[in-house]
Amino acid sequence: MGRAIGSRYELDDEIGRGAFGAVWRGRVRATGEAVAIKVLLEEFAADADVVTRFLRERAALVGLNHRSLVRLRDLVVEGDILALVMQLVEGPDLKKYLAGRGRLEPDEAGLLVAEVAEGMAVAHSAGIVHRDIKPANVLLEQADGGLRPLLTDFGIARIADAPSVTRTHQVVGTPYYLAPEVVAGKKATPAADVYAAGVMLYELITGHPVFRGPDAVSVFRQHMNTVPERPAEIPQRLWPVIAAALVKEPEARPSATVLAAQLRAAIGRTPEGADGEPTYHLPVEERYGTLRLPPMAGGVAAT
Repeated sequence: MGRAIGSRYELDDEIGRGAFGAVWRGRVRATGEAVAIKVLLEEFAADADVVTRFLRERAALVGLNHRSLVRLRDLVVEGDILALVMQLVEGPDLKKYLAGRGRLEPDEAGLLVAEVAEGMAVAHSAGIVHRDIKPANVLLEQADGGLRPLLTDFGIARIADAPSVTRTHQVVGTPYYLAPEVVAGKKATPAADVYAAGVMLYELITGHPVFRGPDAVSVFRQHMNTVPERPAEIPQRLWPVIAAALVKEPEARPSATVLAAQLRAAIGRTPEGADGEPTYHLPVEERYGTLRLPPMAGGVAAT
């Protein structure tokens, strides 16, 4: 028997650990259904502001539903424990996948980020900003002989927006993917997620983020002041889309919906029923025109 958490769930094995807590493979006690349970750091459960915020906004977070979003199913608050119950994804995260492959082909990367952006758009329409878009927060689920992307950790990002927690961690997010306005201390808006998606797309194609440096401060300065140039690995047809996502002024960036549409148009792959004949020939799920990445060599482990 696993360790009980709340009245409905049990923890079995720890399968991951990150900046905000540990992820466990768990089960619904009544049915045995497998779930992922993210047990957050004790400071979250001990912070009344965090718990109040999540309880108030729980319905919006649990209600997010899109094929490219990991489904948040429930919240457990028990003593000094705060945990999120989520869909269990049997696959690696995109960071691990990228480490194994080095980089993706431009069209692969473009379709993957288009799918993630469409999920972002659903959250944005519900008033929720992720704030930490990066490869480690994109899980790859086995489907149709390949891997499809699922964006995770919307719940974590929303909790981390609480003022007391933000003070503890200084800046919520990862330096490589932070929009200039967030670096400047302004509130993250959907445009910050679009910027991070642009950085991620650049990284998937080139194998490294847009800006690098010896420390976070040097990376922050480049986000604020440096306009990136097109590297040779990124084809000209994709560069205007990436460059638009990376502009310094948030109001000048496309919405997540527009970013996805621009990427699909640049690649020549549109969902079923959209105008234009698709010209993209990598494995896709036909109904939505979404990519299926080849499995990692040696198989994949649950995340």
